[in-house]
Amino acid sequence: MDQAKRLLKDSAGLRWIVLILISGLTFGTYWFQDFFSGIKPLMITEMGITSSQFGTLIQWTTWANVFGMIIIGGIILDKWGIRRTGIVFGLLATIGASLTAMGAAGTFSDDLNSQMWVMMIGRLLFGSGLEIVCVIAMRTIVKWFKGYDLALAMAINMGFGRLGSTLGQALSIDIGGGVVSPAVNFAATLIGIGLIMFLIYIMFDVKLDRQMKGLASDSEDEPFRLSDLVKLVTNRSFLFIAALCVTFYSAVFPFMQYAPDLLINKFGFTYDLPSNADIILFGSKTLGNASVYIGLFIFALAVTLVPANIKSKTGKAISLTIVLVLFVVFIYSLSDTLGMWLKNGPKTASLIPLGSILFTPIFGKIVDSKGKAASLMILGSLLLIFAHLSLSIFDSVVLGYLGLLALGIAFSLVPAAMWPSVAKIVAENRLGTAYATMFTIQNWGLNAFFKGIGWVLDKSNPDVVAEIETARSNLEAQGLSRMEISMRLQEMQQSFEISAFDYTTPILMLVGLGVIALFLAFMLKRSDKKQGFGLELPSGKSNDVEEMEAENKANVQ
Repeated sequence: MDQAKRLLKDSAGLRWIVLILISGLTFGTYWFQDFFSGIKPLMITEMGITSSQFGTLIQWTTWANVFGMIIIGGIILDKWGIRRTGIVFGLLATIGASLTAMGAAGTFSDDLNSQMWVMMIGRLLFGSGLEIVCVIAMRTIVKWFKGYDLALAMAINMGFGRLGSTLGQALSIDIGGGVVSPAVNFAATLIGIGLIMFLIYIMFDVKLDRQMKGLASDSEDEPFRLSDLVKLVTNRSFLFIAALCVTFYSAVFPFMQYAPDLLINKFGFTYDLPSNADIILFGSKTLGNASVYIGLFIFALAVTLVPANIKSKTGKAISLTIVLVLFVVFIYSLSDTLGMWLKNGPKTASLIPLGSILFTPIFGKIVDSKGKAASLMILGSLLLIFAHLSLSIFDSVVLGYLGLLALGIAFSLVPAAMWPSVAKIVAENRLGTAYATMFTIQNWGLNAFFKGIGWVLDKSNPDVVAEIETARSNLEAQGLSRMEISMRLQEMQQSFEISAFDYTTPILMLVGLGVIALFLAFMLKRSDKKQGFGLELPSGKSNDVEEMEAENKANVQ
């Protein structure tokens, strides 16, 4: 038997176990990244922050990365390897999340300015670890899945991340019970659990490295050189895909932080759910509500994985039909509950990552088997433009729903095609630096738009900001507690005693980003035709392979 066949990564079962262990940290960090969006109105009423201050808090997630932390981390990853880098940066994200939780709880001070500073420093540390954790996850997946279902594995890992985003957005208000601190504590705990899962993964990684010792090519052990970075940033295809990364994600991630508040203000959606809209599981509405999203995630995996493991076409068709029928039954059984959820801001906003949960594994499988990565990025950019136009200049609730769903699909298409494409453009032993460079550039855009949307929102709605501050001052003069003021302000907003925010201007900025993303996707496809990386080909194939196959076929004939 060939020695290579005895490697751990040649076992499909072990590969998927590794993927689950790695995805635990992805799940936790994505939850912590996005959960604040579900409690933004509560933070405004309970803590007394403005939309601009909220944007500043989220913006601090990116500051270290704007100044090169991710590139440093990527170089460290290429030099230290997955294990040591993962422990250091996973621990950094955990410490940052814990500090944010202590700030929200008023552990050091209950003064708003002091709380904000502690939380911002916590988000800074969390963000410094967050992006490197994402790079480590991708680098690990390439290590274990290259030559197998690489795009599908990356898509499922991203699916776990989107599941974290979805649950964080949708359930934080349930977990908090109308209070900010418990929701932050829970989110921080998830990162700690993810770090423990990563430590378990290390046992498999150590054994694989021992098996591979002496088998790797010399190039994999080459030290990092500055010339490698120069070659990277002068590669036209890499520059286009990196620029597409920053424009696309800048139009999605910052928007997700404001989406629940937009739906409440623009379309009159509710902030709190009626008691009969919750699903109770083991006496907990949080577990019950979470089970819906987890069920949808399982169906998404089943659509791609079950038929793929059946050989006959008839068997594939039957298995897919069974999965789809069960999916329809699942949705129908929850139709009344979902009807109420679709009138609630946080729950409806979760359609964005929910769409990616459903479609990312499917699109990952398509990229693996059919290719067309550059074309899918073009389609995703078109959907991005449609989504933000629907949510900005139109007042139709139906178009709003379609826009959110389109954004969720775009959020699946582009990443499922983008990240595996980088592995075709860049040598494997420099993928850490490549992904880190992309995440760094991405953070420049996120830094601007996390803060920018909140700032533009306040500036374009000065009367609403003034009304909130006046109402708060009047309630404080009555001697009410912070909690009583929070509840009263929420009531005033829901009854429109306080005017609604107009989100048109900040969301139109994101339409512009979509147009730029579309242009870059076209340029990437054009560049790939010249450079021949094979982005339109299935995983594991390049233009050279295609030519060799054609030559072999001709020789046989």
